[in-house]
Amino acid sequence: QVQLVESGGGLVQTGDSLRLSCVASGRTFGTYHMAWFRQAPGKEREFVSIISSSAGLTNYADSVKGRFIISRDNAKNTAYLQMNSLKPEDTAVYYCAASTRWRLASAQYPYWGQGTQVTVSA
Repeated sequence: QVQLVESGGGLVQTGDSLRLSCVASGRTFGTYHMAWFRQAPGKEREFVSIISSSAGLTNYADSVKGRFIISRDNAKNTAYLQMNSLKPEDTAVYYCAASTRWRLASAQYPYWGQGTQVTVSA
């Protein structure tokens, strides 16, 4: 069992940066792959990025590749999403998710945070 809490969202302008954090409970954080998803109003939740439990592997959606960086600090039970060069189309609620399996569909992730709103104005 793991509980996740996101933070770091906010209202920014095009071109700005934000760093999202996801803090996990428990002593087994290092056994979970950590992913970020986002959901815009009226849209389905979409994959953003994932980092493996050991931090050795990462993947990004094409829409954020080169702009976003996922990382983790297992000693702090925290995953991060550094978002640079933000665009209005990045506006969404961002969720972190944890799983012992790699790159599951969003509906298959057993653990989710509450979400944090990111709004990018023009």
